[in-house]
Amino acid sequence: MKGAVAAEGLLLLGGEGPQRIHLQAVLDRSPYVIAADSGFDLALRVGVVPDLVVGDMDSVTETRRLARFPAERIRRFPRDKDETDAELGLRLFREMGCGRVSLAGGGEGRLDHLLAIVGLFEEESAPVAWITAREEVGRVEGELILSGCKGLRISFFPLGEKAAGMSSAGLKWPLDGLEWSRGQGGVSNLITEDRALVRITRGRLLMIRELRQ
Repeated sequence: MKGAVAAEGLLLLGGEGPQRIHLQAVLDRSPYVIAADSGFDLALRVGVVPDLVVGDMDSVTETRRLARFPAERIRRFPRDKDETDAELGLRLFREMGCGRVSLAGGGEGRLDHLLAIVGLFEEESAPVAWITAREEVGRVEGELILSGCKGLRISFFPLGEKAAGMSSAGLKWPLDGLEWSRGQGGVSNLITEDRALVRITRGRLLMIRELRQ
């Protein structure tokens, strides 16, 4: 696998995952797909054949399907490891030279796993997006443009110690002039226009946007 280069990656995780329709925009770009452990189950549910399956395989329920999967496309790791499944998958993508990776799944289950995924957005090599069954999560740096999201809820939280220099258009409660420190944020705002805009000049924001069901 070393030396391979993928323009874009999709990392499928265990837990409750999105419907295929919410992954279609990523899939249309023909990403390299890695299923981390029970992300293999999600792959089967949404009709995606992963290029690689990684993990200790302790939570895969489709064990018969996994047994028929090509052995050369499975990377098994010990249960006692320092990395979460998401961190393991992201590391493999970095080794391939792929810096643009979206996550899908992982929207339920253990709180520590959820917090570990959120923590990935603090890193320089953060995922492009994290798509769960009900939300899309992403990092806002500079400017964010939202199209076709009118009527959906959206929340923002600072990444790092502080986020400032914010402005917005198309939100029910504007962000203009707000300054947030770690632990603060804006919950359950509402997108009121077909085209909404958020800008930030100092720091970064974590966006959590409702998906249209």
